[in-house]
Amino acid sequence: MTSVVCIEHLKKSYGEVTAVKDVTFTVESGEIFGLLGPNAAGKTTTIRCLCTLTKPDGGRVEVGGISSIEQPKIARRKLGYVAQEVALDKVLTGRELLQLQASLYHIPKSIAQERISQLLNLLGLEDYADQKTGKYSGGLKKRLDLAAGLLHQPEVLVLDEPTVGLDIESRFVVWDFLRKLRDAGTTVLITSHYLEEVDALADRVAIIDQGKVIASGTPNELKDRLGGDRVTLRIREFTPTEEAEKAKEQLSHLDFVREVIINPAQGNSLNLVVEPHSNAITDIENKLSHLNLPTFGISQSRPSLDDVYLAATGRTLLDAEMAAAGSRDIKAEKKQAMKGG
Repeated sequence: MTSVVCIEHLKKSYGEVTAVKDVTFTVESGEIFGLLGPNAAGKTTTIRCLCTLTKPDGGRVEVGGISSIEQPKIARRKLGYVAQEVALDKVLTGRELLQLQASLYHIPKSIAQERISQLLNLLGLEDYADQKTGKYSGGLKKRLDLAAGLLHQPEVLVLDEPTVGLDIESRFVVWDFLRKLRDAGTTVLITSHYLEEVDALADRVAIIDQGKVIASGTPNELKDRLGGDRVTLRIREFTPTEEAEKAKEQLSHLDFVREVIINPAQGNSLNLVVEPHSNAITDIENKLSHLNLPTFGISQSRPSLDDVYLAATGRTLLDAEMAAAGSRDIKAEKKQAMKGG
């Protein structure tokens, strides 16, 4: 396969805040590539640099062999970009908005009409095409935004959090469309913090955290690298640290246990990597019983992308999301306090 997107050692800061420290990955022609990570990980900044909306401080960014830094106008012709926030003119109908978009791309009217009809059909928008977009639901707005991003038939479609805020049915419609688009030969790059979305859609994925790519490969490759099953264990609803450490030390001695991680953000729950073992849960419970430790909850499962993230960072994606949200709240409070002072 041929790399149609190449990003190497990308760096970008905003004042004292480093949004992207060192991001490297490639996207192959005709695949869906997922950039997975929590909010504030650097996903949006990365694709804004790719789409020539932000100039990086360093690194190499190419699409179809064209530098997004040195030849932005040519690079933009190869890209379709759909931002996370949908911005549509509420007084235009869906059809009128696509006609306006086509004129901005200097697409001849005869060709534009045919493409608009095709996209309306593909995205299930025919019945809504002549309604004003101000009356559209969130799902319809997102589909219309997709149509606008595809009008000029880009080599690469870039989507920033394509299903944020959508209901389950609308999400599945978008997923199905992206698969059809990939099967027809369009390369798709999506950013997402939804584990199930990337797992369901992406042929390959790069996991990004704090401005760096910490793992990349197919979803199955990433999960297989961890080896074994996952056991999530709670001794108590909120386990004292000393009990969690005691359980970790003793469970680590079991022959089938490869690794034990304590997760403070979830009440000192324990995450175990275990070899395939039919009696894993029973043996773990027996071990805890001998230590006079209760079992509040325990479950066993195959590895997930969240396990990949946990193994690389020591926290789950949900923990990272909550930490990012807390940081934003603190900054907002400080800003408000300064204004009040």
